[in-house]
Amino acid sequence: MKKLYILSLVLSFTFGFAQTNLKKADALFRNYSYADASKAYEEILQNIKDPSTQTLKNAADSYYFISDAKNALKWYRKLYEAQGNNLTDIYYLRYIQTMKAVMDYDEADKITKEYLNKKGDKNEINHYVAQKARMDSLAKTKSLYNIKNLDINTSKSDFGASFYQDKIVFASARDTTKFSQKLYTWNNQPFLNLYVAERNPADGSLFNETVFLPNVMTKYHEATASFDASGKTIYYSTNIVKKNKLVIDQEKVNNFQIIKGDMTDGKLENPQKVFFDSNDYSVGHPSLSDDGQYLFFASDMPGGFGESDLYYVKIANDGTMGSPINLGPKINTIGNDVFPFYRNGVLYFSSDGHYGLGDLDVYESNFLADGTFTIPKNLGAPINSNKDDFAFVIDKTDSYGYVSSNRAEGKGDDDIYSFTKGKPVCNQNISGIAFDRKTKLPLTDVSVMAYNSYSEILAETKTNFDGKYAVVVPCGKVVKMIAAKPNYSSDEKTVETTMENEGEIKDVNFELSNYDDLVVKKKGVEKVDVNPIYFDYDKYDITPLAIEELSKVVFIMRKFPNIRIKIESHTDSRGKDAYNLKLSDNRAKSTRDYIVSQDIDPSRIESAIGYGESRIINKCKNGVKCTEAEHLVNRRSDFIIIQK
Repeated sequence: MKKLYILSLVLSFTFGFAQTNLKKADALFRNYSYADASKAYEEILQNIKDPSTQTLKNAADSYYFISDAKNALKWYRKLYEAQGNNLTDIYYLRYIQTMKAVMDYDEADKITKEYLNKKGDKNEINHYVAQKARMDSLAKTKSLYNIKNLDINTSKSDFGASFYQDKIVFASARDTTKFSQKLYTWNNQPFLNLYVAERNPADGSLFNETVFLPNVMTKYHEATASFDASGKTIYYSTNIVKKNKLVIDQEKVNNFQIIKGDMTDGKLENPQKVFFDSNDYSVGHPSLSDDGQYLFFASDMPGGFGESDLYYVKIANDGTMGSPINLGPKINTIGNDVFPFYRNGVLYFSSDGHYGLGDLDVYESNFLADGTFTIPKNLGAPINSNKDDFAFVIDKTDSYGYVSSNRAEGKGDDDIYSFTKGKPVCNQNISGIAFDRKTKLPLTDVSVMAYNSYSEILAETKTNFDGKYAVVVPCGKVVKMIAAKPNYSSDEKTVETTMENEGEIKDVNFELSNYDDLVVKKKGVEKVDVNPIYFDYDKYDITPLAIEELSKVVFIMRKFPNIRIKIESHTDSRGKDAYNLKLSDNRAKSTRDYIVSQDIDPSRIESAIGYGESRIINKCKNGVKCTEAEHLVNRRSDFIIIQK
């Protein structure tokens, strides 16, 4: 029932032609007789070599509006071949949606990127990237939802379940009414009427369906009802009718309106239009909040963002309604945004303009204190499919509900599915960057591991080309994060996640040092790269200047836990040999003791030996006159790496 999704309704009934030609096919199309128009165009296009773009559009749209995606795609593809990236926004959208409807997701993504690049809107590109990432993530996780088709469904259209006390009200085109001989030319089905059914709380099944509100039922459409918490107030959608005849606008289209009424003993009393009803545009799909303060609805009224947008009005205590407020471009798209349902601070709705699995998908968005909404999130499979999925409702406990769909495994055109929802697993996202400590440049292929307090792996990933990473971890945990890369030091951070489901902790960044930047290599020997370690004259106490250099040794031993060293201390040639030998040995051991005091395992220092002036590395031996700078070269401590 795609026409009901986009709200405007057909005004006349089927008429036939003995012979099909293009003018007659166009007439069928203009008359919204899409089921017949699609057949007519199919026959005509077999014999037209170079059809006009308008004919291709009409042929494709005829199939699109009766949900025949396979044949619609055939003609949208020919339209694309003829027009390339000159397609208008709406025809890009329909082309992409029909590709998704036949599950050609790779090609759909390719064309989507082409369309977004053509527009050049970075916000839209970022929105696409974020929503696609969510869909990719959902595909890898177990869904909270379990759904099943209901026995109450027929071969006709059944959809739009709503809660009415302990019962369910829904719309159906089943031919149980006195108006069944009247066919809706859009899809050659009977017009819709509202039905009420008992609900089995054990399995969600529906039974004992009867016509709802027989005292006001017309021979046209009634659908999509919503009730207040007490069940005493109803809002529902219906054709605009005057004196039992359809009221049409300038384009000869009959529009939807919303009727409000009082429910007394299962009967409707005091029916009246809402003030924003209009003969010139449609309003429908009403959804009343539990507290009765907001009425959400869909409309194609002027000033919207797409084919149909979502709005709300605020309702005062005396029942007075405020002006309709458009939910804005975060919710509304260039396509159809329809079937709102508001519960527990969450707006659920269906859209074919956001990134999804195909045609209408169900999304959720949180209503914020400032009156705005969060970015919509796709509910994923099995709630959504490659076909139309819509009219999602869920109970107050957030545990069960109903959704409608025309997916392939159904019984008819549209079917009602019951679902149960499990409790969500609380997760949070931790993200950041790994970069080189010396160059400050990002590092790719860094392994990032997240551990719990039992050293069990919670998540793992690698940084991308920009050095960025992201992992998903449970809420309310102390998480140890370790980043490592071959030939680099590791880095460790501790992060405490909150209880905010799907929250994000950003800028958990890592600094990694390249091993080669921390050592010097000479004649096959590797040493920690340090400046001369200064001691006071004739002393071996560790000075602040010495600590500054020894911190480099401690750093490399912490960051590379497999490294083992030996310490060799030397003096210049001045002074007696025996004195210098003892002084250097004391300095070596003092140096070792300091490193061990910094929580370095003593076993990682093989030895700490002073060699006095026995290993002079320049000409400045005993009796040779040298400058202070030349003597300084010999006063050194070497931290030789013997294992790494």
